[in-house]
Amino acid sequence: MNKKYAKIIITFIAILIVLTITQQLKYWNIIPKKSYTADNFGITTIKSNEDYNNNNIDDYTDILNGARKYVETKPKYKSAYYAGEYPPGGVGVCTDVIWSAFKEAGYNLKDLVDEDIKNNLSSYLTITKPDPNIDFRRVRNLYIFFERNATSLTLDSNKIEEWQPGDIVVYDKSHIAIISDKRNKNGKPYIIHHGGQPVLEEDALTRMIIIGHYRWTK
Repeated sequence: MNKKYAKIIITFIAILIVLTITQQLKYWNIIPKKSYTADNFGITTIKSNEDYNNNNIDDYTDILNGARKYVETKPKYKSAYYAGEYPPGGVGVCTDVIWSAFKEAGYNLKDLVDEDIKNNLSSYLTITKPDPNIDFRRVRNLYIFFERNATSLTLDSNKIEEWQPGDIVVYDKSHIAIISDKRNKNGKPYIIHHGGQPVLEEDALTRMIIIGHYRWTK
């Protein structure tokens, strides 16, 4: 192989490497991109009629704010069982985003889940013996809890007006997230979640298969 062709091949490989790295950075939202709001698409943001903690902020906004506050602490991803029920500060998983979000609105999600399991154990098919230390931190249990106690909404991500800040979304890969008030250029909302990814509020609504979409109604 002469030097000319070798140089062409090396250049081609270098370009492929750069493109691959760039694509990965975009996929994981490490390269910043412009975000939009509901107003950019003529979508009315729904507010809850409830203000459970009487802080003059509606429940949906509180849930959104609580999720964002949690991920802004940049917790390390660590899946573990804690006899003290809650994980220590600085670590967590996707379900910790959810109870933290609800706490901001004044709800003790752990107590709500434990009570529902106690009163409706037969609905929680994978639970043989309730364990308050971990039941509220398992996606499969939250999936059933929200199916039973929240308003079920569309799974179609193209119906962008039906995805609202503070909604809960559950995925088939045992993952759960809160819908953000940020949107991508197509109007699809960002999600606030923790799966060990670099950016915890990101354009990733359809990265996994959606199996549940809920709105909390007291």
